[in-house]
Amino acid sequence: MFFSQHRYSNLITPLSYGIDLLIVNIFLYIQPINFQTPYLIHAYISVGWIVISVKNEFYKVYRYAKITYIIRLIFTQFVFFFLILYAFIGFFKQPIISRFALGQYFVFNVLAISIIKLISYLLLMEYRDKVKGNLRNVVVIGKNKKTDQLITVFNERKGYGYHFLKQFPSNSLNFDLENCFDYIIKNNVDEIYCSVSELKNEQLTQFINFADNNLKTLKFIPDNKHIFSKKLKFEYYDYIPVLSLRDIPLHGPINSFLKRSFDIVFSLIVVLALLSWLTPILAIIISLESKGPVFFRQSRNGVDNREFYCYKFRSMAPNHDADNYQATKNDMRITKIGKIIRKTSIDELPQFYNVLFGTMSVVGPRPHMVKHTNEYSDRVDKYMVRHFVKPGITGLAQIRGYRGEIESDTDILNRIKFDIFYIENWSMFLDIKIMVQTVINAFKGEAKAY
Repeated sequence: MFFSQHRYSNLITPLSYGIDLLIVNIFLYIQPINFQTPYLIHAYISVGWIVISVKNEFYKVYRYAKITYIIRLIFTQFVFFFLILYAFIGFFKQPIISRFALGQYFVFNVLAISIIKLISYLLLMEYRDKVKGNLRNVVVIGKNKKTDQLITVFNERKGYGYHFLKQFPSNSLNFDLENCFDYIIKNNVDEIYCSVSELKNEQLTQFINFADNNLKTLKFIPDNKHIFSKKLKFEYYDYIPVLSLRDIPLHGPINSFLKRSFDIVFSLIVVLALLSWLTPILAIIISLESKGPVFFRQSRNGVDNREFYCYKFRSMAPNHDADNYQATKNDMRITKIGKIIRKTSIDELPQFYNVLFGTMSVVGPRPHMVKHTNEYSDRVDKYMVRHFVKPGITGLAQIRGYRGEIESDTDILNRIKFDIFYIENWSMFLDIKIMVQTVINAFKGEAKAY
């Protein structure tokens, strides 16, 4: 029961990477290859495998993928691996390496990794089918030949891991959007599949807004040839074409793994190199000026709108309004040391512990107080989209001048605009750019850093 109620999809890719890298490195010692520089060939093989995997999307296997797709991935992966393997001899002038032993090493890798990948694929399909784990709750909007075919796929292909709950015929007299929305929320639906031909433009817009504001994945079943010209993401569920409206880079296992790895390494550096000695100093100063805890924690909304405690160095005198009102300019609650650490953003440093705990990321949309989330989710369109990813210590909106107090609707609207842009256009380069600009702004000082 425990395993059937939890999803571990994000662990599959890192685990697969680790196992395969272990195999390609350990197998170097099975045959007498006669390599002269062990560190060089280990580094070369590991980096080469990772680069090919990323380009080939070797570990990007969707739940609806067929076994023929897996075989194609394996074939493509090892064709390029073969080329870089023998290129090592020429690149690094290794004349004494045994070509025959290298060939045997290649064959062993093909057999071992192919068997593991195919068995893992089949076991995961069986896990979804028999244990009913790693499931996605889905509903279908519309009733026609293609929607019926898709529902058949959901019901018959249990290994895909889709739990079909209900179909809403849009041409029925009883069809009501609000009833659909209520059902989706009450039954914890993960994905909504809409037949494009059966919904009016206004209804499609309502579904798009509902999905964005309630953290639901929305996909379309195309029936109209004109929609094929739009820039949408195509997927096939057993020959049934499905269109995705929004593709979030951080939902990809490789990107998620890269970002999490960076978060762990960077936050460990900050905790060990900075907070280890700065915390005792600030603890003394904060305690001398006013009574109360050194750290201030506040409940905020994170990924999937889950609440978590966000940590800061306390910069205000203890008060009952901390969870209800943001700090404003010349706020009487802020202490003398509080003004300094808020101006330099030092008060935010304990959030690197949040990053280590996994509730935050170094870069992402800034988490808001629960009160503000409840307020803005009702009156700001697409506000909830920012909760598709982990919140960050800094973000794109913050370096563009939309940090701190929200003084007008323009502030929150622009903040959401930048947050959504970040979510849909994430890259490691963008994260690094935001971090560098955050440090520059901290030294220069910001108008709303109070």
